[in-house]
Amino acid sequence: MAQNVTLTGKVKNTASNENVPAVSVTVKGGAQGAYTDDNGNFRITVNKLPVTLIVSSVGFDSREITVSTSGASVDVQLSPASTLGQEVIVSATRSPERILESPVTVEKMNSLTLRNVPAPSYYEAIGNLKGVDMHTASLTFRTITTRGFVASGNTRFNQLIDGMDNQAPGLNFSVGSVIGPSELDVDNIEMLAGASSALYGSGGMNGTLLINTKNPFKYQGFSFQVKQGIMNIQNPEQKPSPYFDWSARYGKAFNEKLAFKFSGQFIKATDWAAYDYDNVLRNSVFSRVTKGGRSSDPNYDGVNVYGDETSQSFAAVSAATEAGIRQGVLGATGGLLDPNNLAQAFITTFPTATPAQLAAFLGNPMIPVALRPTLQQYIPLYLANRNGAVANVNVSRTGYKERDLVDYNTINFKGTAGLFYKITPSIEASFNTYLGTGTTVYTGADRYSLKNLVMAQHKLEVRARNWFVRGYTTQENAGDSYNATVLGRIMNERFKPSQTWYPTYAVAYAGNRFAGNSDLGSHIAARSLADAGMPMPGTQAFNDLKNAVAAAPIGSNPQVNGARFLDQSDLWAAEGQLNVSNLGGFSNMVEVIAGAQWKQYVLNSQGTLFADTAGKLKPAEVGGYIQLKKRLFNDLLTLTAAGRYDKHTNFEGRFTPRVTAVVRVAKDNNIRLSYQTAYRFPTNQDQYINLNVGSGLLIGALPSFQTFYNLNSNPGYSSESVAAARAANNPALLQAYTFKAMKPETVTSYEVGYKGLLGKRLYFDAYAYYSQYQNFLGRVAVVQSLTGTPAGALNPSAASSRNLSYIQNTDQEVKALGWGVQADFNLYRNITLYTNVFSDELRDVPANTATAFNAPRYRTNIGLRSDNVFRGIGFNVVWKWQDEVFYEGTFVTGTLPSFSTLDAQVSYRIPNTKSVLRIGGTNIGNEYYRSGYGSPYVGGLYYASFGYNIF
Repeated sequence: MAQNVTLTGKVKNTASNENVPAVSVTVKGGAQGAYTDDNGNFRITVNKLPVTLIVSSVGFDSREITVSTSGASVDVQLSPASTLGQEVIVSATRSPERILESPVTVEKMNSLTLRNVPAPSYYEAIGNLKGVDMHTASLTFRTITTRGFVASGNTRFNQLIDGMDNQAPGLNFSVGSVIGPSELDVDNIEMLAGASSALYGSGGMNGTLLINTKNPFKYQGFSFQVKQGIMNIQNPEQKPSPYFDWSARYGKAFNEKLAFKFSGQFIKATDWAAYDYDNVLRNSVFSRVTKGGRSSDPNYDGVNVYGDETSQSFAAVSAATEAGIRQGVLGATGGLLDPNNLAQAFITTFPTATPAQLAAFLGNPMIPVALRPTLQQYIPLYLANRNGAVANVNVSRTGYKERDLVDYNTINFKGTAGLFYKITPSIEASFNTYLGTGTTVYTGADRYSLKNLVMAQHKLEVRARNWFVRGYTTQENAGDSYNATVLGRIMNERFKPSQTWYPTYAVAYAGNRFAGNSDLGSHIAARSLADAGMPMPGTQAFNDLKNAVAAAPIGSNPQVNGARFLDQSDLWAAEGQLNVSNLGGFSNMVEVIAGAQWKQYVLNSQGTLFADTAGKLKPAEVGGYIQLKKRLFNDLLTLTAAGRYDKHTNFEGRFTPRVTAVVRVAKDNNIRLSYQTAYRFPTNQDQYINLNVGSGLLIGALPSFQTFYNLNSNPGYSSESVAAARAANNPALLQAYTFKAMKPETVTSYEVGYKGLLGKRLYFDAYAYYSQYQNFLGRVAVVQSLTGTPAGALNPSAASSRNLSYIQNTDQEVKALGWGVQADFNLYRNITLYTNVFSDELRDVPANTATAFNAPRYRTNIGLRSDNVFRGIGFNVVWKWQDEVFYEGTFVTGTLPSFSTLDAQVSYRIPNTKSVLRIGGTNIGNEYYRSGYGSPYVGGLYYASFGYNIF
């Protein structure tokens, strides 16, 4: 018998006669294995002959080939096959199983699916999956969620890339796909919907997304893709602009021991614009859209206009301006001339009170000439404050549109590199680096221009068949990022402080009313005078002021500080997992998996985002989990039970159990039942944020913040009671808000589902769930008086009161329920019709609690696809629709209309060239829509691409 025989061969596609790369070739019953290279060739060393080789790949029927002699090439023909329901997943139980047998709702996009998505990027295409919602804050900043809570930046959802938590350490949520693998390096994506903390830890309240990259032992050779497009067609705020997306990847296995890879992707475009100029009635975090515009409402506050958040009571400003001028005249004359007496004398002398009569009156030789201009301003102001001309309204500063403040020049570069070494055929060590940098826009409590953002992740891992250990770090640098809302506000203060702007406005208004102008006309004239000299977009003065403010760090002094935040936070983590039963040899009895995890955050914003002026903040988490899985009654019933315990520096430990059952009712048809719990520790922002957002202060909910802001002795009043007290001008209506120490939020979720394959042509999946949230975390708003008496809270002036908001737990349970249905039907050969519809609903929410649930009642996707319908031609088209939704965010609240989009692409694989041409577009009807208030209008993006060696 031959010893250590090396076999070589080639794998081809029977339908196209093309070589098939990345095909698995393994020895049946042995540990040896290899993959075909980019030309379909493989090389494998076996101990002896004869041997049976198992040849398999996604999208093909597997084959077993028996080889008895060496020397001859082992050529294999694989036939394309339907993959409906045959996917193998790992995410549901952290061990491999068919998706049909998953005990929880899970979705998967394999490499074949990813090659044919009807979208410019794989990340955008995730939104086509059942139960998935996506918020678009900008072209490259998209936020994915399941089971509701649709917002820009989701802290109830985990995103893992090659096992690493992909969150930005300071923000505590994933920044879309800004950092991570390039498109050519993504192998597959798995999506767990709903509670998943039992296996994946804090944050997995509503789902976990796992993105896995390509191993260079399997995917070899050079690949590239050039994608060019156009966007912003018929955009009222932007000119049509090009879209560039270039990517490349190279993987190489030197031998059966050593391999490496590197990849990169560069995206450049002019971003979607946010141009909602509706008026906002702002009440701390509970802002809502109202009527009016700048020409009709003196207190206009545009959704995507920044700087106009600064607002003061006009009656209070006018009275204070009058008092200030009077004190100045009294001081200048040593108390001999009281302008009040002079104003009364004028009214007595000239009851009709015209400007000509005032000029004649002030011509009296007894009145000092130097004081006449001041008194000419004062007397109309005195009259206006007493004759009802000054209404009890607020007046806002004049702001700048977002397009003039935010950097829409989207750039994103992502690079990855990895070195892989097989210690033994079944133990692999690897070191990987992931880098992302660029400019994008994010919607939070404000709009943020993330300019020259840099994030990097580095991971060292050793993995075997039954265990793994890994350590990794995330390094974040906000670069030149700034808060656009704060930028507009500080630019106004640098141009003309509010202490000057408002008195100028009040005097001008009174003068115009005295001259006989209308109330509205007087407001318009007063604003024009107060804004005189205001730097206008497009001028050098504007650019200089904008750049100076954007470069200065956030702080309390508007003449020194600016809008930039200096976040350089880090995350350090380590984890490991062990399949105890496989190592112990009792896997046939019960499968036991155990793991542990540790995370250390290092928050460093230099006081521009967190309360860390005294030094870096270092909260930590530690946890562990165990899962038991048992098959019963000849695999008719599969039970799993899992439990996880986690502890945080600032909070008590949490235990999260999970129990699931899968009942096989027929071959490839299963019913699943699950009881799951999940939790999330309050985020780093929830705990430590200290940020002035113009309309108020976002502060942490740790007890130390109550002390710092003196809320223990000078309480904050609930925003709803302040609104009532201001409307009635009655401080007795104020109600002090009672602060409660935060607790981790938990959810208990019950789910039933059915998944089946009918006639090998119809794949069907349905689920329904019911969840109960305890200690639900929502944002509350309070108003604190700064005058020493409660009555100060009635005046919104910054000198009289301030708005504060922070996270609190609700006392009552909040409930969520929903359902979803998916059907994929193989119409003919490999043409598949796919559709899904789903719904989510939140109930029993306490009044005046901002939840950011934001899920439309109904959503659906209907599509048709084929990777190769005729001689290398493929296509994918999907129509998407979502219901209207009352969108609730800390930026603004209001109703967004329903909308639908159509995405499509057509591809052609050029024979014998390993090349593919593709043309396509998203929202090809170019119907501009928004996925959230304050976020941009998204229109059509049309593209063409050329790819080489895409597998």
